[in-house]
Amino acid sequence: MFITLTAVPVPTPSKASATAPSRGSSDRTDSSDSIAETKQKTVKVKGTSSVDVDRSASTGRLKTMRNSYRVLKNLTPKQMDDFMNSYVIYGLDWENEAQMITTLGPDYPTAVHDCLVSYYSVLNHLCALGEVEKMYIPPVMNIHAGILDNQLLYEEFVAREIELKSGDHVLDLGCGRGRVAAHMSKYTGAHVTGLNLDADQLASARTFAAKRKLPLEFIQQDFNVLPLKLETESFDAFYQIQALSLCKDLPATFREIYRVLKPGAKLSLLDWVSLPAYDPGNSEHAELMRRIKPLIGAVGTPTVEKFHTALEEAGFHVLKSDNASIDGLQAPLIERADGYFRRLQSLILALVKLRVLPPHFKTLMLRLTQDGQAFIQADRMRLITTSYHILAEKPRS
Repeated sequence: MFITLTAVPVPTPSKASATAPSRGSSDRTDSSDSIAETKQKTVKVKGTSSVDVDRSASTGRLKTMRNSYRVLKNLTPKQMDDFMNSYVIYGLDWENEAQMITTLGPDYPTAVHDCLVSYYSVLNHLCALGEVEKMYIPPVMNIHAGILDNQLLYEEFVAREIELKSGDHVLDLGCGRGRVAAHMSKYTGAHVTGLNLDADQLASARTFAAKRKLPLEFIQQDFNVLPLKLETESFDAFYQIQALSLCKDLPATFREIYRVLKPGAKLSLLDWVSLPAYDPGNSEHAELMRRIKPLIGAVGTPTVEKFHTALEEAGFHVLKSDNASIDGLQAPLIERADGYFRRLQSLILALVKLRVLPPHFKTLMLRLTQDGQAFIQADRMRLITTSYHILAEKPRS
């Protein structure tokens, strides 16, 4: 299914035009030259010209869905209870510590960690039933392309802007199942180290990488527990995709990222922010925010200014800051995902009623599809976005 809009499509940047300026090192090849050598597959997208994306690290959708279905089918009552109870944290905010303590107790960081593990160990399989196995709605890079192709287009854009080349070491914070890391490695030849707190996702990431003989390493760590288990100045670049909505202390996290990056390294962020139009004193805005945070898994509610301040205080120079989506709207892709999961929900509820599927599938699908329309509405009102993009650099000296 394709969504037709009246907006004029904006062409996807070519590799050459989108490449960030050279770092100036005499022993580095230009990243666009390295990436251009990577095997590509041209994908024909309805209603527009062909889209060049590297699908060689993409998953087999039916096999992935079958595997996740089996896991979800065999969830224990405790796993279900822990998953549903984990949503309590999304009604809280890191900035309101008193509320955190009242709700979760004095050791609230540990409680949040436990909730996140319970949440993601189930959610990653629910997302894998559709087009969001990578657990993010991408920026709209091509208005006619679907979720999967826009994910690939964005990831390749990131590889170019942080100037990845074969043999580079790059850090992926909040790596999920490692599918983005796999694509980055296949596309550029880089070695990717992924950090994640969920053992279930990391097991999937390691299996996926081993089968494809990719130079990927995965470390289990909650990035809210610092320092990171990484050597100082050991990475050539850094990226993260919609993970910092879970970050307790942005300044401390960016200081730690600064420590592990080499001088001259570039950092790429894609994340959730509230936009200037959002007014917490407006009851409609506040209600939309209350509904959206559990849907996207956000504990914090950062602004662009908070990101900039935290990055600059850590020592980074912000090079670029904008909404990565065409016209600043993700709604076409959010609508696509919402529509798919609502149709899937109808099928699953029918199968539960016929006793083909166990009853807990109904609970899972009703929770998963709750408040998708709020996300779409707030995006179209330009109150929030999950496609805000920042490029920064660690100075050379």
